[in-house]
Amino acid sequence: MIPVNAFLPDALAEVIRKAPLNQDKVEFAWRTAVGPAVGRATTVQLRGAVLEVRTDGEAWRREIEHSAALIRSRLASLLGPDIVRGLNVTIGP
Repeated sequence: MIPVNAFLPDALAEVIRKAPLNQDKVEFAWRTAVGPAVGRATTVQLRGAVLEVRTDGEAWRREIEHSAALIRSRLASLLGPDIVRGLNVTIGP
C-alpha cells in the first residue's frame, strides 16, 4: 500500500500544470509554494517570466529573496518549467 501523502503532491502538481495559466493559478501556486504566512503578507503578478512580488515589510522581502531558489523550484513543479524564471520583490501596498 502506498501512503496518500507519497503521491498526492505529484498528483496535485500534475492537475495544476494542465490548467490554463491565469492570475488565480499563479496566486494558488504562490501560496502553495510559500505557505500561508508569506502568502498573507504578499501579492503576486506574473509579467512575462518574472513574478512580481509585493510585500508589506523589509523582513518579508529579505526572507523571500533568501528563499528564492527554493520558491522557484516549487513554482516550477506546480506551474511547469520556465514559467517563472525570476522573482522581483518590492515593498509596498
